[in-house]
Amino acid sequence: MKKNDHHRSSLKINTVPWLRRIILLTVPAILFFCLSPGCRTATAPQPYQAPANATAISGRPIVFMTASELAEAIRSGKLTSVEVVSAHINHIHKYNPDLNAIVFIDEKSALEKARQADEALARGEILGALHGVPVSIKDHFAVDGMRVTNAFPPLADQVTDFDATVVKRLKDAGAIILGITNMPVMAMDVQTFNPIYGRTNNPWDLTRTPGGSSGGGAAAVASGMSPLTIGSDLGGSIRIPAAFCGIYGIKPTENFVSGYGIFPGISDANKRTVRAMASLGPLARSIKDLKLCLPIIAGPDGYDAMVPAVDLSPKPKPAYTDLRIAWSDNFGDVPVSNETRKVMEQVIQKLTDKGCTIKQLNPPHFDFPEVWETWGKMVDLQININLPAPARFLMYALGGLERRQSPLLQMVYPATYDKFIEESSRREILIAHLEQFLMKWDVFICPVVTRSAYKHHEPNDVIFGYNIYRDPIPVGDHQLNYWTANSAYTAPFNATGNPVITIPAGYSEDGMPIGLQIVGRRWHDMELLDMAEMIDAAAGAYREPPGY
Repeated sequence: MKKNDHHRSSLKINTVPWLRRIILLTVPAILFFCLSPGCRTATAPQPYQAPANATAISGRPIVFMTASELAEAIRSGKLTSVEVVSAHINHIHKYNPDLNAIVFIDEKSALEKARQADEALARGEILGALHGVPVSIKDHFAVDGMRVTNAFPPLADQVTDFDATVVKRLKDAGAIILGITNMPVMAMDVQTFNPIYGRTNNPWDLTRTPGGSSGGGAAAVASGMSPLTIGSDLGGSIRIPAAFCGIYGIKPTENFVSGYGIFPGISDANKRTVRAMASLGPLARSIKDLKLCLPIIAGPDGYDAMVPAVDLSPKPKPAYTDLRIAWSDNFGDVPVSNETRKVMEQVIQKLTDKGCTIKQLNPPHFDFPEVWETWGKMVDLQININLPAPARFLMYALGGLERRQSPLLQMVYPATYDKFIEESSRREILIAHLEQFLMKWDVFICPVVTRSAYKHHEPNDVIFGYNIYRDPIPVGDHQLNYWTANSAYTAPFNATGNPVITIPAGYSEDGMPIGLQIVGRRWHDMELLDMAEMIDAAAGAYREPPGY
């Protein structure tokens, strides 16, 4: 039976008369919705291609300097901003055709702004901590004068005319927006491909995924095409790509960074439905760069009222012997690969040798199936609620089999105010449990994903714009549901809104990076960065991917 035949027959089974009438009324609306631009595109994706007569050469050694090193080199006169930006552009021309990580670049504007930065420095003016440093931005942040599509076909030609808060603050700090990085449609996947630009590849192995949804940014940073990028994270979208590409990323405390200017052309400032669990933050090749960037983009902006003022001043760094570390490699009996477990144990042993107080345990009163279900219901009540009513009804009526495949896939129907309050209250109890746990332990360490980056994994279907995955992900001897394999270890900390830092921790037998998560108390992001820097120094696992 063909897929479409199966779908038609499923509508006929056990349908009572009232349900038949609802289906007859809703199917035309659903067909209109699904066949409208955005669910599919008539043109083939257009991956990045270097312009004709472009200089395509490696930008080494400049492009593998960190953002902090580049900023210092420009300020000191060792390098000019024009040299730095040119090196990155040439590096992009050489390697991006294979990676497809950066999907829009404005060379002329970037080089002009670099010249302006050099002229300002010659006058003795320092524009900020990132004076003359090129950075990249995920394709759902408004950037004045740049093509920003949200990876959504109806907006394929959108050029935004204002800056998101994170973009404005980077510019105010002297950064130069070099380009826009790839992501999945509406950032709703943990791989990176879309109908506009196509697929992004992992710089460690082009046949594998870089993760998602900030996969374009992670691949760009890992391969030297950008020293710093900004991503977003609702269920692991900063941490998973950072782990798969072997770099660093921070999912800050929820609402630590303003969401003003995100999803331009789609989001409605007068009707904000996503109020919890989402975070915006940087990815880089060092924790020092995360510490440099986060204070630049964080804090109130006069647009996003949910962002409080937080003390960002540095605190005294603890000694290793003062660090109290809890760790786990088992969330709800979801298995991790033997390589992931081995890497975790090696890092824990290094920290033990440094004199840290360490214990293997999970937070008490933290039932992971309940956590996953709460996350899934909150996603549904904040995001899926925006679907047209007929689409939402059919998603509920016909999607039960899909939802049974993973506790992360949830739907609340009908969506009522009482149910939203019920799930929000359940979430707040989970927050309290984890915060109480982290009063006793400075950090909680755990895997990012169940395994290292896997081969590109195609969806089996696309329904109402969502990729449907029925083929499992291999994890050691196990075959896990796609969403469970990818997000079982990341989504809990979106459910609680805690800050989490991902660092490279080791490598698989076939040379792919394996990361770990370092979880801290809400609103203590800068302190967490200090402790993560110590843990990273002990792990000593960062390396550049070969061939760039």
